[in-house]
Amino acid sequence: MNHRIYVEKKDNFAVEAKKLKSELEESLNLKKLEKVRVINIYDIFNLEEGEIEKIKEVVLSEVVVDKTYDDLDLEEKKYIAVEYLPGQFDQRADSAVQCINLISSNTKDLSVKTGKVIIFSGDISENDIERIKKYYINEVEMREKDLSIMLEDDVIPPKDVVIHNGFIYYTEEELENFRKTNGLAMTFGDIKHIQNYFKTEEKRNPSDTEIKVLDTYWSDHCRHTTFETILENITLPKGRFEETLQSAFDEYLESRRNAHGERITKKPITLMDMATISAREMRKKGVIDDVEVSEEINACSVFIDVDVTKNGETEIEKYLLMFKNETHNHPTEIEPFGGASTCIGGAIRDPLSGRAYVYQAIRVTGAANPLEKLEDTLPGKLPQKKITLGAAHGYSSYGNQIGVATSHVTEIYHEGYKAKRMEVGAVVAATPASNVRRETPVAGDKIILLGGKTGRDGCGGATGSSKEHDVNSITTCSAEVQKGNAPEERKIQKLFRNPEVTKLIKKCNDFGAGGVSVAIGELADGLIIDLDKVPVKYKGLDGTELAISESQERMAVVVEDKDVEAFLKLAEKENLEAVEVAIVTEEKRLVMNWRENAIVNLSRDFLDTNGVTGYMNVEIGAPKSEKTPLENVEVSGETLKEKVINKISSLNVASQKGLMEMFDSTIGAGTVLMPFGGKYQLTPTEGSIHKIPLLEGTTDTASAITWGYNPTITEWSPYHGGAYAVIESLAKIVAMGGDYKSVRLSFQEYFERLGDNPTKWGKPFAALLGTQYVMKDFDIPAIGGKDSMSGSFNDIDVPPTIISFAVTKVLASNIISPEFKGNGNNIYLIKHNMTKDLMPNLDELKSNFEFIMKNIEDKKIISAMTVKGGGIVEALAKMSFGNMIGAKVNLDEEELFKLAYGSFIVETPEILENENAILLGKTSENRELIINDEVIKLEELLNNWKKTLNEIFPEIAENSSEGPHLASPTLGEEVANKKEVKPRVKIEHPRVFIPAFPGTNCEYDSMRAFAKEGAIPFTMTFRNLTTKQIEESIDEMAKNIDN
Repeated sequence: MNHRIYVEKKDNFAVEAKKLKSELEESLNLKKLEKVRVINIYDIFNLEEGEIEKIKEVVLSEVVVDKTYDDLDLEEKKYIAVEYLPGQFDQRADSAVQCINLISSNTKDLSVKTGKVIIFSGDISENDIERIKKYYINEVEMREKDLSIMLEDDVIPPKDVVIHNGFIYYTEEELENFRKTNGLAMTFGDIKHIQNYFKTEEKRNPSDTEIKVLDTYWSDHCRHTTFETILENITLPKGRFEETLQSAFDEYLESRRNAHGERITKKPITLMDMATISAREMRKKGVIDDVEVSEEINACSVFIDVDVTKNGETEIEKYLLMFKNETHNHPTEIEPFGGASTCIGGAIRDPLSGRAYVYQAIRVTGAANPLEKLEDTLPGKLPQKKITLGAAHGYSSYGNQIGVATSHVTEIYHEGYKAKRMEVGAVVAATPASNVRRETPVAGDKIILLGGKTGRDGCGGATGSSKEHDVNSITTCSAEVQKGNAPEERKIQKLFRNPEVTKLIKKCNDFGAGGVSVAIGELADGLIIDLDKVPVKYKGLDGTELAISESQERMAVVVEDKDVEAFLKLAEKENLEAVEVAIVTEEKRLVMNWRENAIVNLSRDFLDTNGVTGYMNVEIGAPKSEKTPLENVEVSGETLKEKVINKISSLNVASQKGLMEMFDSTIGAGTVLMPFGGKYQLTPTEGSIHKIPLLEGTTDTASAITWGYNPTITEWSPYHGGAYAVIESLAKIVAMGGDYKSVRLSFQEYFERLGDNPTKWGKPFAALLGTQYVMKDFDIPAIGGKDSMSGSFNDIDVPPTIISFAVTKVLASNIISPEFKGNGNNIYLIKHNMTKDLMPNLDELKSNFEFIMKNIEDKKIISAMTVKGGGIVEALAKMSFGNMIGAKVNLDEEELFKLAYGSFIVETPEILENENAILLGKTSENRELIINDEVIKLEELLNNWKKTLNEIFPEIAENSSEGPHLASPTLGEEVANKKEVKPRVKIEHPRVFIPAFPGTNCEYDSMRAFAKEGAIPFTMTFRNLTTKQIEESIDEMAKNIDN
């Protein structure tokens, strides 16, 4: 039978409804809106008769907080009803099915679809309803729901794959028309190249699947075609910065000679060469022997030594530390929740495919002003506030569900990001090196597809993200954006933590953009793939969709034929679907069969050409020599106090604590630095530090990750911006107590669509030159990165973006936090003095870094913060907030607000002897920031810092307080006053059973906590893929409890 059930939160628990009412009142100015009701719809198909009442109360609702209805009276009511587009992953429906399977006896054909009815009370016109629809319904992910019908999604049998007859004889005009008609991302040169291949080598016409696979495989997203374009006729600017640019370019050419040697004639200048040359040169010099080199390049990977203490004995174990930054700008722009959730999901997948356990994440995003009025939204765009909030909820939802701690979050505001949002996630992972096997596949090896099922959502993700946007993008890209399924990826995390599993895997690739065609297609030169074996979310997918659809929670692993059965059994134990879908062959061809026909049959040599190599001239534009952002900063205000308050409350300096609090920063129980320091938790920390996760024992070894980038500098000069991005990321490592010399870097490049404009090409060229300037001198390489070169919307471009991510191993015992610690301590500026051409003074910086590191190690410097975009005054204010400790300082007003990257504010009870250590003043028990005798109350400064973005990221729930306030830190007192509770029955080592149900993620933390207290914890994964597995899991649970 089929049923429709409506579920609504009772008034006291209607958080979503109240939040939506507030949002509509504010964004649409609906002041006469009296009440909003949000009611969830469950359409349940093929449920056995008599079971709906039990499911209604046990699965769909909670008696205490929910009301349920079989019918809904909507007569004379103002309302909208919505549902996901067909094919989009619906986590609520998926969870409902899993739960119904647990309590229902026969659910073979069960399916669930969900939706929402939103009812509005008050003086609301039909025009208001239309405005609400436009605001609430993102056509990329949802549509209006017709409540008069209740139908399962139709399954239309797919047609055979089309052969493009006549393709090899198309004229150039017909070819170009074919390229445009089919919405291909490839260039005309590429399509001409394909025509020539099929005409001269294959001597046949291509299938539609072959065209789509090549478009995907050769996309900028998958093959970095922009970065691989050969650069010629490089022109440097004249003027003030001519000498430094020429010197940097000459050093790059020298690095090419050192790295490539006799092969230099076969290694043209490209952006990719510039991005990787430092690592190549340093590897040849022997200064980076810690970097793992293998065929698997999905994530940066370095060897580290980890101290592991068990039973009082400490040993050093060799680990692999992996890290990766990922960007999902295109999908997040058009569907913020799904795009951002799959950003973190995609970032996790990369080191996870390297068999490392992902435990640490940071997020750096770019947006236009989220306070912008709704009516100022550009045609073809979502409102900035909606993008910003949707993306934050998407990223945090996925990270929180999968159990990866996100302990550092920053959003950068710049009007250029109105062209296309920047959504970047970076993750860190680790695993014992002995658990990882890296081998080249050989003929006869099998490919196993592991994890999530394939659907239409995700088709075109790779090519879509390689295109610039226009006003039609938001309505034409729906199939390119997926909803993530974090619990499914969590299962892979857990499976790959088992060395018995990882030692079976010869090679692994994650399913990112491009789906089967790329994930499996990259594993070996010769492959036969059976698309009929690919698990699907629903029936009706054709061969092309099976070949190219992206799926977030899948892996392709290569195992020996003899290990297939063992691997499948281990996957089943972790509740994962795994199927053998391909075999490695001697013949170097990529073959995909569907319905027993080869719909793809391509030569590996042709596939690996990556299309037609492009050639471009490069012209670096001259930075303006007057009013440079590194020399001149304008701050509004008549008095010094007004200027300080205006700077602290400015968009890029203001508090983002409400944003950070959406993210779980402590899952995994390895967080060394909380996102905000001090007893009031108000001083933002410089980066993210987490202990290496162990299954047994304890460690002092931790990983640190920071970032650096300022669009104000890169917009003025990408060359200077690239250099200071690296310096900022290194300085933050030093400020926390890390060693900059052991840092390994990864870059995120995000630029406008370059086209054939030499000046536009000069921007990423100059930015990479700037990074090279620092890396070469410091002997610190970039060993990874991600480029996105489509940040354009009509005539708007993103600012030249190059983010430097710095990662290194640190000792948790040596880490310091940035808030002022006590009264009467000295406050020093460790000053960095730029060179005459406004570049970082590298010798001075190294000296300053070493000085700070030594004094942190000697416990003399007890807090430190780098000087960033808000200048010295930003650091002073934020360091004061954490413990509400004031400061009295004196320095030139002009120096207060400068972009003094590479400089530090440090607190110490000692006298520091260093030529660049300038004593500014002392900390004070008075809650005041006194600058040159100008007194500013910390409370006033704090309230102004908080209020700017409070309407976007509120720190406190509505109606819970009159406004921003200081919470009293009483946790220690509460713990101290608790009475100790002792058990009546004493057992020396009690056994603790911790079942891991689908969607849970804390079993490791729980086991560690119980083991620490002397218990013997053990766990099992509850399996629910089939009815038989559910029954077996229940029996196993019963036995575990009885024993």
